[in-house]
Amino acid sequence: MQDADASAETYIENRTFDELKVGDTASSSHTVTQRDIDLFSTVTGDVNPAHVDPAYAETDMFHHIIIQGMWGAGLISAVLGTKLPGPGTIYLGQDLRFRYPVSIGDTITATMTVREKKPEKGDVTLDCVCTEQDGKEVITGTAFTRAPKVKVRRKRVVLPDVRVGRHDALHAILARASGGVAVKTAVVFPVDSASLSAAVNAAGAGLITPVLIGPATRIQEIAKAVGLDIEAFHLIDVPDAAAASAQAVQLARSGGVALLMKGDLHTDILMHEVIATATGLRTPRQISHVYLMDVPDYPRPLLVTDAAINISPDLDEKAGILQNAIDLAHIIGIAQPRVAILAAVETVNARQPSTLNAAALCKMADRGQITGGLLDGPLAFDNAVSEAAANEKGIISQVAGKADILLVPDLEAGNMLAKQLTFMSGAEAAGVVLGARVPIILTSRADSARTGMASCALAVMVARAGALK
Repeated sequence: MQDADASAETYIENRTFDELKVGDTASSSHTVTQRDIDLFSTVTGDVNPAHVDPAYAETDMFHHIIIQGMWGAGLISAVLGTKLPGPGTIYLGQDLRFRYPVSIGDTITATMTVREKKPEKGDVTLDCVCTEQDGKEVITGTAFTRAPKVKVRRKRVVLPDVRVGRHDALHAILARASGGVAVKTAVVFPVDSASLSAAVNAAGAGLITPVLIGPATRIQEIAKAVGLDIEAFHLIDVPDAAAASAQAVQLARSGGVALLMKGDLHTDILMHEVIATATGLRTPRQISHVYLMDVPDYPRPLLVTDAAINISPDLDEKAGILQNAIDLAHIIGIAQPRVAILAAVETVNARQPSTLNAAALCKMADRGQITGGLLDGPLAFDNAVSEAAANEKGIISQVAGKADILLVPDLEAGNMLAKQLTFMSGAEAAGVVLGARVPIILTSRADSARTGMASCALAVMVARAGALK
């Protein structure tokens, strides 16, 4: 025999006009979360700062974020449409009083009680009250409905899983970077509208002072075509991508710029000049790339390395890659980053070199050869980012499930991971190349405008810190 409560959860059933009695009641409860505010604001466009801007909310009469009053009215509507009277109800009107604010963490119960029935048209008037967890009435009022005349019992529709794409980590990076002195930046071969716009926008945000390097006439024509004002920027006329890369590297070597920004050219053309032994920008450090990933469902910024420069790094190269990522974590405010060294499994296996490297890197950290972070590995991806998965496997670790940095086995794994997080998980990313004399921004045509701006902001923070050289 089916459990009555389980059946009630599976089906929704109305009460027809004839079945309703004065005094009949139904209710529904919900605990308010930040996600509720995000979803309501997104759907309605209600971005009143009292609901979405914590800094402003601290200055208003309630001194903290509150949810929109009409969200509570929506809870009332849900009871009317699913329980009392239920499916088939026509909502004719309402008269509501919003008595107290509702905050994140409050559990609100909406209760409907039949007050009056009018048989002429089947109209039903209901008293409405929303109470919080301590019984205080936050909304009171009246709902006017036309009750259904036909009995309806239907399976409850399974709602879609809606993901809220908040990107607080990237917003924080942009906010921190926008407060300092603009960094002089060589923009290498910006001969398309995307890369030229990215440079102009970053300059407008106060992040960089661009030095545009490439064929001058072509750059000026693009600027004119898309309505960009580049008159204030230094423009160095060189014929092609290779010459632009060489000129940018020479400027960085001489101290003329403190940052390189890739335009519309292949990465290997620029990096060929960067890593040149006699004329490039090499330092004793390993040159590597780090993505700062802002993943909606992950509670902290996530650094992924290396997904763009080192194809199949050996143990010593991985140690350098890791040190770059740890030092970057310090710059963005993570005092002791938790580092998960990824492999396909979480145990050391002689037939899987990535697991041997992971174990060796952990021991190198124990011996002070890698500093500033808390390392563990090998860890499979699920155990690195999910505490539930780590607990299920019985993994006892200060890193498992809480990783700040993911060190991938090789470039292919890192590139696939970063793109999966971006294109399937809704992550936003900022990327920077570290270990050279100056940080380098490697933009891509597939990057969003926000990604390009965030990458610039991240590189600016590194340049201002004077670190990772």
